[in-house]
Amino acid sequence: MLCEAEVLIVGGGPAGLATAIAARRQGFQVAVVDGARPPIDKACAEGLMPEGLAALREIGVAVPPELGARFCGIRFLQPESSVEAAFPEECGVGLRRVALHQLLLDHAVKAGVSMFWGVRAGGLGPDRVFIDGRPVRCRWIIGADGQNSRCRRWAGLDRSRLRLRRTGFRCHFQVTPWTDFVEVYWGERCQAYVTPVSSSEICVAMISRDPDLRYDALFTLFPTLSARLRRARATSPVRGGISASFSLRNVVRGRVALVGEASGSVDAITGKGLAMAFRQAILVSEALARNDLSWYQPAHRQAGRLPALMGDAMLLLDRYPGLRRRVLNAFTSEPAFFSRLLAIHSGALSPADLGVFGTLSMGWDLLTA
Repeated sequence: MLCEAEVLIVGGGPAGLATAIAARRQGFQVAVVDGARPPIDKACAEGLMPEGLAALREIGVAVPPELGARFCGIRFLQPESSVEAAFPEECGVGLRRVALHQLLLDHAVKAGVSMFWGVRAGGLGPDRVFIDGRPVRCRWIIGADGQNSRCRRWAGLDRSRLRLRRTGFRCHFQVTPWTDFVEVYWGERCQAYVTPVSSSEICVAMISRDPDLRYDALFTLFPTLSARLRRARATSPVRGGISASFSLRNVVRGRVALVGEASGSVDAITGKGLAMAFRQAILVSEALARNDLSWYQPAHRQAGRLPALMGDAMLLLDRYPGLRRRVLNAFTSEPAFFSRLLAIHSGALSPADLGVFGTLSMGWDLLTA
């Protein structure tokens, strides 16, 4: 039974496991507790962007090629046009969420992280967490328990600004991927995402602002995609969840810090959730090594600015169909703009690299498209 730990992480999903691995690399004794049992699944589009893979490498985790499928860029599709761009450096990887969880769990156990599954955290004290009603002493407490974080509430960090909540669904299909791009199909009030996750399987996700829309609507709303899936066999049940975009005023209080979706999130339209969580894992472990958890607060805020900005911009395209058509038509006529924006989105370029001339030129194209 767990009695004490230097770093106690509440939540054993990808964010919690990555934080555990990063903290062990800093030399800390680390324990992870979670009420579920592995492998932990979640509805998501199952794509790891290049910067997410880079963050994993920083904590010593490499994704084996046979575990998933590479994708080399992003393709946007609407009925009248399409545009695509390749990542400027490395590719991303699509892989089943349970496969990613097992990979991280194996690395955490190998690194010496103590894992406690099927146990429930029931509250925080000044230097302890109550696990199944028993106090466990610890030096640092990391909340990695998701959007509905109880750690966040216990620590008094629940003051947030909710920007948007959307509903998402995901299902897998046995079919040979027809492209090595992630495809984003734009429809009215929703998008469909196709991610290759192996040489014979794809993940098809749908996210919508309409809380009443269900996964079956995908086959009516996106006829081109429906035609590709006509003879494909579903290899998983439909799984649903909430895609929330929200930020917190603070993610640190005393000896408690939050990572992953417990610390805020961007809409799944960005594909940045896992990459952000892995970067936060590295940042909070550095704060622990500095013996100054407050250092994590501004670092977390800085790391989240660009994903939040890009997420807000993409959600504008979801909300305003006329603007979306103009933007995608402009990208079609000037694909270099889309390539640059994807490079910024994937972390290969900074926003300043677009330049004033490029920004003005793209703005003019949007007005005249």
